[in-house]
Amino acid sequence: MEINRVAKVVKGGRRFSFTALVVIGDEVDRVGLGYGKAREVPLAISKAVDDAKKNLFTVPKHGTTITHEIVGRFGAARVMLRPASEGTGVIAGGGVRAILELGGVRDILAKSIGTTNPINMLKATINGLQRLRRPEDVAAARGLTISQVLPVGAKREEEPQAPAEPVIEEPQETERGEGEDQASS
Repeated sequence: MEINRVAKVVKGGRRFSFTALVVIGDEVDRVGLGYGKAREVPLAISKAVDDAKKNLFTVPKHGTTITHEIVGRFGAARVMLRPASEGTGVIAGGGVRAILELGGVRDILAKSIGTTNPINMLKATINGLQRLRRPEDVAAARGLTISQVLPVGAKREEEPQAPAEPVIEEPQETERGEGEDQASS
């Protein structure tokens, strides 16, 4: 994500080292953020990758988007993450986009608010993704059914799918049709 040169002032002058900020993921549902620091760039990157592997976590998703809206916070950084309809794509800036794409999220709206510091922005995004909850988990914690936990819009989407079979009742439709023909003739 980012490589930065930092300096430590010592008696003989400045001693330079490099920091590396790395995001790794499988583009399905696992993503991790790592930060490494060393005197040389390749070492800093390898340290950051090792750190990112230690911090891998699974992103809860609903299809190609996230389960619900959330605001991730870290320091002065705020990142608002909103689920989007299919086909929207990843609407997010720089580092936030990389985390979401590597986490397997394909449709999402994101807005970073506050600081533009890349480290804090990415940590705020990770914070938001880690605090996401699946409807099954919420339902189990509250002792309710999944349909009781889901918002009204999500219930409407599921209703046409479930009673699709019983709606098609041909005998009633033909009876009504015959009755209408007899009444009009």
